[in-house]
Amino acid sequence: MGKGRKRKVDVLVLSDVHLGTYGCHAKELLRYLKTVKPKTVILNGDIVDVWQFSKRYWPKSHMQVVRHLTTWMVKGVKIYYIPGNHDEMLRKFAGFRLGSLRIVNKVVLSLDGEKAWFFHGDVFDVTMQYSKWLARLGAIGYDTLILINRFINFILLKLGRDRISLSKRVKNSVKKAVSFINRFEETAAGIAISKGYSYVVCGHIHQPCIRPFSNAEGETTYLNSGDWIENLSALEYSNGGWSIYRYQDDARAQGIELKEDNKAYRKASELFAELWQEFQVKPKPVGTSTLGHDE
Repeated sequence: MGKGRKRKVDVLVLSDVHLGTYGCHAKELLRYLKTVKPKTVILNGDIVDVWQFSKRYWPKSHMQVVRHLTTWMVKGVKIYYIPGNHDEMLRKFAGFRLGSLRIVNKVVLSLDGEKAWFFHGDVFDVTMQYSKWLARLGAIGYDTLILINRFINFILLKLGRDRISLSKRVKNSVKKAVSFINRFEETAAGIAISKGYSYVVCGHIHQPCIRPFSNAEGETTYLNSGDWIENLSALEYSNGGWSIYRYQDDARAQGIELKEDNKAYRKASELFAELWQEFQVKPKPVGTSTLGHDE
């Protein structure tokens, strides 16, 4: 592949980007987006973190990510936005269409004759269902941990040492967290098998994964796109197969120099005012087709 050529991807899945927070690696994501040419994009929840959104924090790089996705939309790339728990306010607009963008609660795509089921996954989170205020408090604590982690990594890099991930260490050291992740994956896979789906693709738990599951009813493959806070990962479907993209392994993307784009910067309040205005347009219902549908 030539230096300037972009990799063709049939389906690109991004989730848990958390634009509008200090932990979001928007520049790294932008570099990655500049290396691929997808036919279909699934934004599988928590793309913009409405919970922690602040008018005081909306860097140019965050706006550039939005602008890049918008450019894809203008070019006709099919984009499905599936709201997550951090951008759940968009769920009231399920069925909305704007060009090639659709806001849906879940999507089913036919990929080479096999059905793939996409949804964010917070429906399995008991904390979300019964105590949203507790979940929001936990999110604030998580973002604070990320900020501390960034400071520690800055010092470590100055000392010539490797980065660490405090949140990963916390998660991996707590048996209940590991147990929750396992139950999450098993639950999603079990439902997918009962519905006859070959693939079930989630976000939410920030754990990139491709894992086969089987039971007495059949088998499926569970996939998770990870996040752009710690793992800097995505899912790609090309040539009949799935793979996990990891930014840390992509020397080409890391070498892309980002140009200052003053046009990309807008005040966050202006951005969301415009988006809200767009959502006042009467939504067109999303049809059901073999390419993709909201069930």
